[in-house]
This record gives sequence, structure tokens and C-alpha cells, in this order.
Amino acid sequence: MARCSLLACSLCALVFSARFAWAQSDIAMAPDTMGARLTACAACHGARGEGVASTYFPRLAGKPEGYLFNQLAAFRSGRRRYAPMNYLLKFMPDAYLHGMAAYFAADHPPLPAIAPPSASTDILAHGRVLATQGDPAHAIPACIGCHNPSYTGMEPGIPGLLGLPASYISAQLGAWRYGTRTAAAPDCMQIVAGHLTEADVTAVAAWIATVPAAPGAAPIPQGSLVMPLACGSEPQ
Repeated sequence: MARCSLLACSLCALVFSARFAWAQSDIAMAPDTMGARLTACAACHGARGEGVASTYFPRLAGKPEGYLFNQLAAFRSGRRRYAPMNYLLKFMPDAYLHGMAAYFAADHPPLPAIAPPSASTDILAHGRVLATQGDPAHAIPACIGCHNPSYTGMEPGIPGLLGLPASYISAQLGAWRYGTRTAAAPDCMQIVAGHLTEADVTAVAAWIATVPAAPGAAPIPQGSLVMPLACGSEPQ
């Protein structure tokens, strides 16, 4: 009986060791790539950073690398406040943030289907004027003056606006208006947003959310536009 027990224990130990070694080999074979590491972002931002239907979790894919790095750094420092992002990025070095930004900037998954607008024709018309012409009487430049007429942004620091729901655009404009979102000085978006009324915000957000993407939509090269005002996030 004692010999059988000893044999059984030895077999159990052998099986456990084999299973442990197999598990260890699986861990060793896991890909150590930025893509694998950033699968944790998929729950909020989509499998390829394409965004999800939420007010709070925007599209990351295809935005300029410099812009994405600036936002990651702003969350890390607490200048841009959202507790989960502040916590996740708190101890990450610049080099890693640059790697994250480069990964998402390089991918261009299809844009989501445009949702039917809930705003009225008059509201959309007002938003279109603000986005394409601005309102000089109230010191509001046109959105396309910085984000370009295709709304795809400009390298290295001006983001594209395509694929964002109206609720997200409205929320971010509101954050700039009330100073809860800021950028490097001179903070051009805070300046512009400060001149917008609530009706302006609703209209321009509604209009931009209806803009379709042109074929091959991507940020235009740095210097392609003469920007209407100085912007600390966009090096001159």
C-alpha cells in the first residue's frame, strides 16, 4: 500500500510538473508586441482603436501620432482628467507613450457608419456654416482652418474629427469652454470654444458627425494649412 501511495504521489508530481512546464512554455510564447499589449485598450476604444458608440471613448486610429502622444501625456500629468486613464498612464515613460501613439496612428480601420442626425435642418445648417466659414463677428474661425476641409487633421498635432459621435464632440467642446480640458499654451481650442454659445456647440457637433470620409482619408502633412491662430499643440 505504501509503495502504491508513493507511486501515486510520484505520478501526481510528474503530471503537475509537466502541466507547469507546458503553462510556462505558453507564457514564453506569448507575443511581446505593442499590439498585444494594447489589447487592453480594446474594451473602450475598439479592437483597432476604431472607437465605439459611446460619448466617452473616441476613435484613436489614424489620428496624428503627435496628437495622440500629447493626449496620453496630458492624462499622465493630470492636465486632462479622467480617472481610469490618469491611473493607467501615471508611471509610463515618454518612450512608451510614443510607442502607443505610433501604433494607433499607423492603423486606419474603416470609419463607422454615420448615424442619422437627430438635429433639425436649421441646426445642421448653422453647424455647417461654423465648420466651413466660422463666425468672424464673434472671433470664431472655421473648423476646417485647422482640421482641414476633409476633417482628417494635420500632422503632427491636429486631430481628425471623422468617426466621432456628436455627443463626444459636444462634450469635448464643453470641456474646453469650462476649462476642464486644456492643452499647451496658447490653448487655441479653449480660446475658440470660449467664443461658442451652447447653440453653436450643439450645431457644430451635429454637423461634423454627419461628414463622410473621403477615400484614403488621413491627416495632411505639417504646414499644409496656414492656421488662423497660434496653437501650442501644433509646432510652427
